[in-house]
Amino acid sequence: MSKEILVQFVGFESKPLGREYKFTVRESSTEPREFTLAIANKAFDEHRVRYQDAPEICSLKLRHELAMHANHPDGTHFEITDLDLEEYRSSHAPRITRSAVVRKPADY
Repeated sequence: MSKEILVQFVGFESKPLGREYKFTVRESSTEPREFTLAIANKAFDEHRVRYQDAPEICSLKLRHELAMHANHPDGTHFEITDLDLEEYRSSHAPRITRSAVVRKPADY
């Protein structure tokens, strides 16, 4: 993806089968392009994605598609897959640090 690209989330729309998240992609040398990414209602119902995380998940997927296709993917509509959700969940899982582990005081 070039440095001159701007990906902007412009909103979502609820549909019978899921939510569609809309983005505009702007490059300095071309007209703005619109992209739509969809997440099935089932993913929300089964708690595999939180509503507040959905725009970020879609943005990451769109940026990945742009990077894989020199900023010009073949389509303008993408589905968020179970694999996309799992990758997001695993990359955003809380990490346990040594200081987060509470030790019992030794018996004296």
